[in-house]
Amino acid sequence: EMQVVESGGGSVQPGGSVRLSCAASGFTFSDYYMCWVRQAPGKGLEYLSGISRDGVTHYGDSVKDRFTISRDNAKNMLYLQMNSLKIEDTAMYYCAIGCNYGKRGQGTQVTVSS
Repeated sequence: EMQVVESGGGSVQPGGSVRLSCAASGFTFSDYYMCWVRQAPGKGLEYLSGISRDGVTHYGDSVKDRFTISRDNAKNMLYLQMNSLKIEDTAMYYCAIGCNYGKRGQGTQVTVSS
């Protein structure tokens, strides 16, 4: 069974940093494009960033220059380094297999508040 489990969320002050992790299992991780998406309270899913099998990255405008996506194919891990966090970054964060929003995990909550 294809599965991803997100972790690393928590509460942080504006301007702070958080690193999210996504552990993949049940599929050949290195074969898949991977994405991070988020859902803020009362809003729909928002694309944040994607990374190809060989590490080519892409970012949505809202997180460009603040977030960095990376992957470790040997460890079946996906990461999202989030810097300069803003209150509006408060959301549930998910990783998505093949950037298919239906193939995401349970998510990890990030709350940015002072």
